[in-house]
Amino acid sequence: MKFAVTHTDGAARRGVLELPHGRVDTPQFMPVGTVASVKAIAPDDLQEMGAQIILGNTYHLMLRPGAALVQEMGGLHRFMSWSSGNILTDSGGFQVYSLAKQRKITEEGALFSSHLDGSKHLLSPERAVELQLQLGSDILMAFDECPPAQSERRYFEESLARTTRWAQRCKVEWLQRGGGPGSLFGIVQGGLHQDLRARHAEEIAAMDFPGNALGGFSVGEKPQAMWEGVQHAAPLLPADKPRYLMGVGTPEDLLRCALAGVDLFDCVMPTRVARNGLLFTRRGRLQIKSARYARDPRPADEACGCYTCRTFTRAYLRHLFAAEELLAFRLNSLHNLTFYLDLMRGLRAAIERGEAQAYARSLLESFAAGPDQ
Repeated sequence: MKFAVTHTDGAARRGVLELPHGRVDTPQFMPVGTVASVKAIAPDDLQEMGAQIILGNTYHLMLRPGAALVQEMGGLHRFMSWSSGNILTDSGGFQVYSLAKQRKITEEGALFSSHLDGSKHLLSPERAVELQLQLGSDILMAFDECPPAQSERRYFEESLARTTRWAQRCKVEWLQRGGGPGSLFGIVQGGLHQDLRARHAEEIAAMDFPGNALGGFSVGEKPQAMWEGVQHAAPLLPADKPRYLMGVGTPEDLLRCALAGVDLFDCVMPTRVARNGLLFTRRGRLQIKSARYARDPRPADEACGCYTCRTFTRAYLRHLFAAEELLAFRLNSLHNLTFYLDLMRGLRAAIERGEAQAYARSLLESFAAGPDQ
């Protein structure tokens, strides 16, 4: 892996990340393909919209179809026919948070009860690395514990210490298995406690991972608190390595956190809300299932060049959703993902011009105006 920051504008960074399956321009958004598929979207769709890297989830792929089977099929890229782009895999650490009622944490790792059949699975740091290497990830994530935002400080401190020990074990396992071609990223936790973030960033940076991530944001705290937390935490990560903010978020989140110095983002939001009829536009959020759009001849976003906006009216999109046609999921998801990727493209260009703050401010004001203004 190679990474270079080519332009800066305040804390915002424009960079180039070279990975085994090609170039990734940063800041960059990664569509989420949890189980080796970005929901309702085919790989050629991802190519057309300009996606350079997507995310898969180790925990879910471990359960079904199994990492060994994926390896037998030639790795995750070949298995899902995504040879033209890169794949980052989450280690399963987020499931330690999201599936809290179905797991037990020990020093060894996290023991999960499968949500599919109730079977028991131990996900340890060593096993998480092994699984990701079987999948053939371009970026592997260290196994961590992600505490809820409302956790007591004592729990954060215990969790940080455990995550540091797990990170050390992940790196040892990764190096013993050859240390490549995929690159292993460390994860910094600490919630909204600035001193804990600083301490953990120092511990993780000392391990000299190829890249680093901020975990434990957008897990129950208010947006303003999250933005302030990222603004403090991002500069704590090594400046010469890529910085990844895990599981965040809204278009507003991406703009504000990229201005704080974050390089990589992922979130299920654009495809998840698309399946509920919510479309992102440059004039704010549009709830397409509303009856007000039943006779609206305009595209969802007149400034968007995606297939959905080039081809269909709001009236038709509203009809599809009301009729429960599966095409609604695809068209809405195509638009939302294109919107996110275009947002990042525009931000990269603005950073190169030295106009990142103005670009973000203009969009944030436009989002607040509403789609019918």
